[in-house]
Parts: sequence; C-alpha cells; structure tokens
Amino acid sequence: MPFENPSRDEIKRILQDTKNIAVVGLSGDPDKTSHMVSAAMQAKGYRIIPVNPKEAEILGEKCYKSLADIPEPIDIVNVFRRPEHTPPIAAEAVAAGAKVLWLQLGIVNEEAASIAADGGLTVVMDRCIKVEDSILLPHGKS
Repeated sequence: MPFENPSRDEIKRILQDTKNIAVVGLSGDPDKTSHMVSAAMQAKGYRIIPVNPKEAEILGEKCYKSLADIPEPIDIVNVFRRPEHTPPIAAEAVAAGAKVLWLQLGIVNEEAASIAADGGLTVVMDRCIKVEDSILLPHGKS
C-alpha cells in the first residue's frame, strides 16, 4: 500500500500537541533552510532540540550527537537529511520513543516510513513543518 501523509486535521492535532522538536541535520548556518525553518518554529513557541554532532549549540540550544543522547521526551523528529540517510534515523526515532517522524519537503523514503510506522510513530514525508504550521495554526498554538 503506498504511503499517505496524515490528514490535515491530524497534522494540526500533532502540531498543537507538540512541545519538543528534535531537528536532525540542523545547521548552524543561518542561511540554510534547516536553520530558517527551526528558528521560525522556535519563535512560535516550539522547543527546538538540535541534533548535529559537529556543533555545540544552535539557536541557543545545546546540540546532541544523536537522538539517543537527548535526555527528555521527543514529540517530533524533524529530519533535514538526504533520503538515503533516513532509515537509521527512523530506527533511532523509534528507539528514542518519539511520537512523529517528519521528513522535510523533498525528502521521501518508504523504508524509513515503514520503520517508523512499524515502531508506532506517525510519519509525515515531503512536507515542510513550518509551512504546515503556518497554514494550520496561523495564530500560534492554542
């Protein structure tokens, strides 16, 4: 059965219920899409948890080398990595007890989606979390 993203109502519920977003592949470079999207989500009240082994801190938050190193609950694992790198990230998200695996716009990997879904996670692929949040929660989380 081909992959289908959750309905817009379900995505809205996910965003409303989300506090912590672990961002895999978050760049410290403010000109990179991952940085711009994460900064916008942080400005809207989400807690951004950077996952980047090459950085110590991004957006004023401590960086972690992997999802397993994050010492608090993860609602969404938002991924800014090439599709071929996503299956191990999906497995890490399952092991970390995340609720949602979100592959950003342009990122699709059926294997990663299966790993996450089989582990009980909701999966969103090929969608920009910032765009979805702006459309579905234009006045912020309430």
